[in-house]
Amino acid sequence: MSTPTSSLPDEADAPLPTPTPVAPRPRAPTAVIVLATLAVLATLWAAQAVILPVLLAVFFALVGNPLLRGMRRLFIPRFIGALLVISLGIAGAGALGLQLYGPASEWVQDAPKTLRALAPRLKAMTQPVHQANQAAESFARATEDRPQRRVQVVQIQDNASWRTLVATPKMLASVLAVVLLTFFFMVYGENLQRNAIAMLPDRQRRKLTVDIMQSIEREISRYVLTISIINTLLGAVFAGVLVWMGLPLQDALLWGTVVALLNFAPYVGPLIGVLLMLLMGFVSYDGNWPSAAWAPVIPAAIYLLLHTIEGQFVTPIVLGRRMAISPLMLILALMLFGWMWGIVGLLLAVPLIVCVKLVLARIEGFEGWARLLA
Repeated sequence: MSTPTSSLPDEADAPLPTPTPVAPRPRAPTAVIVLATLAVLATLWAAQAVILPVLLAVFFALVGNPLLRGMRRLFIPRFIGALLVISLGIAGAGALGLQLYGPASEWVQDAPKTLRALAPRLKAMTQPVHQANQAAESFARATEDRPQRRVQVVQIQDNASWRTLVATPKMLASVLAVVLLTFFFMVYGENLQRNAIAMLPDRQRRKLTVDIMQSIEREISRYVLTISIINTLLGAVFAGVLVWMGLPLQDALLWGTVVALLNFAPYVGPLIGVLLMLLMGFVSYDGNWPSAAWAPVIPAAIYLLLHTIEGQFVTPIVLGRRMAISPLMLILALMLFGWMWGIVGLLLAVPLIVCVKLVLARIEGFEGWARLLA
């Protein structure tokens, strides 16, 4: 008797199930990305009265965070430490402002006189053009048949004092907003991060996010504090050189402060600094220093030498290559932030782009964008 064979096919011969195709993740069209970028830039420009105080407060809070961590090791509460740091900062800025107000106002008042002193040299260079214009005017008057009408010019005097009176409350409100925001970022910044991270659903993801944010905050704080110390030392050294050359101490502090602030904006800041130092040299050292022929150029040359040493040796050694930014990206960032926010944008451009690079380097999938900035 034969065994009946099953009509079912063998499992080995059964066809494998076809995998379900995964739909590709939809990507936004290029036009939408461009429009969104333009909308963000327009918002940053239009809302600068609100955004700039917040960014300045974050910048100052990042400078003070390493100091607060050091105070915590000394068992000083964060509230007291933030109050001490802000009080010392305000006191130092106020003392420096009182020292710089006198020479700064004198330089501003003497600027027209200085430009008038340089005017004869410029007039000698443009004398042929001026003579040609006079000849053309004489020819036009000679060929004019109609009697000339006298034109009365009415000058409207602009009330600068009224503009100053109106702008002062706004400036004071902005300064007060920056101080208060800095204090709150220093005291409650960690709680804000903790509450934001608590919104994540997965515990492992929360732990990873905490590690990334803490490391980024430490690196950014260290960078901002280090670059601020380097720029302050550069300004102090340049002020000491000017005092050695015979400039009064208050004037030397003024130009040292200008150098320290301009050094936050690479390439653009040194270029403006060299031009300012040339003008200052022609005004301050013309004939009042040994080797008077070269004296007006000496401050600009010393400033350029100090900046070269700082930019090529000191900063790369202290910060390392990990904080380096491509010169092209720096120029583009300076143009963008300077266009949107003026002088404050130039000062904040480099810290902002370094922060963006550090954040991109620590987020998975964005390492290529971080290398693009290097």
